[in-house]
Amino acid sequence: MKLSLPASEKTQLLEQLGEANRRFQQTYPGDKPDRQPVHTVYGGANLFKSDTCVRMGDIALNNLRTYAPNFVELARVLKLEGHEHLPTLQADIEALTHRLENLRPEDRKQEPGWLPYSIYQKVVRKLQTEAVEDFRIDFEDGFGNRPNDEEDATAVQAAKELAQGMRQGTISPFIGIRIKPFTEDLKDRGVRTLDIFLTTLLAETGGKLPANFVVMLPKVTIPEQMSTMVRLFELLEQANGLAPGTLRMETMVEATQIIMDEEGRNPLMRIIRASEGRCVAAHFGTYDYTASAGITARYQTMAHPVCDFAHHMTKVALGGTGIFLSDGATNVMPIGPHRGENLTFEQLRENRESVHNAWRQGFHHTTHSLINGLYQGWDLNPAQLPMRYAATYHFFLSSYDDAVHRLRTFVERAAISTLTGDIFDDAATGQGLLNFFLKALNCGAITEEEIKATGLTTAEIQTRSFYRILEGRRAGK
Repeated sequence: MKLSLPASEKTQLLEQLGEANRRFQQTYPGDKPDRQPVHTVYGGANLFKSDTCVRMGDIALNNLRTYAPNFVELARVLKLEGHEHLPTLQADIEALTHRLENLRPEDRKQEPGWLPYSIYQKVVRKLQTEAVEDFRIDFEDGFGNRPNDEEDATAVQAAKELAQGMRQGTISPFIGIRIKPFTEDLKDRGVRTLDIFLTTLLAETGGKLPANFVVMLPKVTIPEQMSTMVRLFELLEQANGLAPGTLRMETMVEATQIIMDEEGRNPLMRIIRASEGRCVAAHFGTYDYTASAGITARYQTMAHPVCDFAHHMTKVALGGTGIFLSDGATNVMPIGPHRGENLTFEQLRENRESVHNAWRQGFHHTTHSLINGLYQGWDLNPAQLPMRYAATYHFFLSSYDDAVHRLRTFVERAAISTLTGDIFDDAATGQGLLNFFLKALNCGAITEEEIKATGLTTAEIQTRSFYRILEGRRAGK
């Protein structure tokens, strides 16, 4: 076969291209298969206790059982699929619940009420076992500007409570603090709180941090704020005997300038690079961002179009980098206006309507985030937790069958595809499909057994890597 290209020149060009390809892959390694929490709960540092997350679960479960004592009520409030075919009489609801409880999972799926029933049961179990996945001890908006002596004392007390929670096993699997921003007027306060909190915590725990500990730096607008945090982390690690790179951080998208800078460019990648690999996530601040865009308070909601614009700009800037993205919070709390034990029928009705309206808003906001590829958001009150999980489980369960078909087909096709060097061309796409199931598994929407419907084995699922799955199948393992 006759060729025109000289072998040496072709090899040189392809080696140069290979170097460029590898640089690109280092910058854009793809979505991380690591667990990402479905939410972050923000609570004032002055209110944080060692058992805060446990108590929030109790409050959330009581809220759900008070205003939706069964799955039929929840289905009607949220207008879940098939709600119009569900019974209305209590005896019929109890009979249907009993029947669904005693069906095998595969048989239950043939029943019209299986989806709302499954969502309700999973939400109850989640609130009983791991109601809070991620918590931020907040020294910023949730704490406010207070006298220095008060913030100093709060930083010490919150650190001691966190250490106690670590000993008791009562903290969330992901946790951290949010300090004040590194603006000119607040940078000293932010650094002092960080120093006091970490120094106290490490002294209390013998130099140990909680698993998945992170420091949130809010209102970031320039890369220098991130690089300053890195240098401070280095000093704190040296002073406290922590291994280099131990401390991790998050940034916040809260101002229009972090979406578009003075030169008309999106600065997010430069801001992430300034963290020198320590930044793991970027969170959206709904209300600060909408305010910076000139939106008046009445219309500052997650559903405003300026939020979608910011989300899409963030995803375009950071897509494929492995940085976790989080949406903001719904500021309508599902709490009735009337308190007390001896409420009138009318007051009880108003409470129920108020809570149900807030539930619907929270459910739709979370669903909108999920549809737009944002798998995490903020919660500000334990009463919001039932709808966080209801929307999340609905999203995953209603898409499960289609996702199973797509991943099974993709695995079969990709397993016989060509291998170029040591990178499968389809690995990134396959990882995206696999991540759907990993995210669903992490939050309790599905079980590992249900992932096996894709044709994957337990060992393959536990690798959490589509590339390794394909590599194993190619090797005949």
